[in-house]
Amino acid sequence: MSDLRKKIYESVEFIQKEASLNPQIGIILGTGLGALAEEIKDKESIAYGSIPNFAVSTVKSHKGELVFGKIAKKSVVMMEGRFHLYEGYTPVEVTFPVRVMRALGIKILIVTNAAGGLNPAFSRGDIMLVSDHINLTGLNPLVGPNDDSLGTRFPDMSQPYDRKLIALAEKIGIQEKLNLKRGVFAGLSGPCLETAAEYKFLKVIGADAVAMSMVHEVIVGVHAGTRNLGISVVTDMCIPETLKPANIEEIIKAANDAEPKLMKLVRGFVEEVNV
Repeated sequence: MSDLRKKIYESVEFIQKEASLNPQIGIILGTGLGALAEEIKDKESIAYGSIPNFAVSTVKSHKGELVFGKIAKKSVVMMEGRFHLYEGYTPVEVTFPVRVMRALGIKILIVTNAAGGLNPAFSRGDIMLVSDHINLTGLNPLVGPNDDSLGTRFPDMSQPYDRKLIALAEKIGIQEKLNLKRGVFAGLSGPCLETAAEYKFLKVIGADAVAMSMVHEVIVGVHAGTRNLGISVVTDMCIPETLKPANIEEIIKAANDAEPKLMKLVRGFVEEVNV
């Protein structure tokens, strides 16, 4: 048994003693999106610091709890806060919770984040469904020995974001009058935001939004066999020609302001999706 699989089993064994539900859907909450956890009924929460082999979130806007419960009568597990490369964690540590959620039984993984908008057709507060991504972190969570029991050595990445799930999310968006966008997400390591020249480069290579998360989590989701839905909340516009200094407080506020729309989307999606 690989060291990674041993650590997964240790975490799962601890969690199963603390939480009674077997989750069907996993949800990762990004910066400023913690209020979505209030949608959960019959809530059971476990602090990351108490779970064997889990990292601890050091970002102020990430609460750092694994939350179990129900949304629209479906069992879910939600990461209220995630881990990032810029906190000093390795890609394996960043994505370890995805491994654990998969071992707990999830079949669908919903990954959210706050992102900078690169597409001039977008506006602050828009919600973008991720159709594909570009991993510009220079790292990959699958590098190293492969445990075949966790996934294949060379996972196919032609459709990391499930097209049927995207179509369902778009259907919910129409029903809820949310005016959802669709686009390509670029993932960088952070923690500094990008230069105007870097934003220009990202636009040239086809990115519609950029942030410091998600790509590794989805890569591991693909490796582990989950169906993945990516959702980016556009919290600021990163147009090179009109770029102004970033204000982190304003970015978090924009994420908070967009949460009611995100709640409608996730609630409707969970209610209608077939697991």
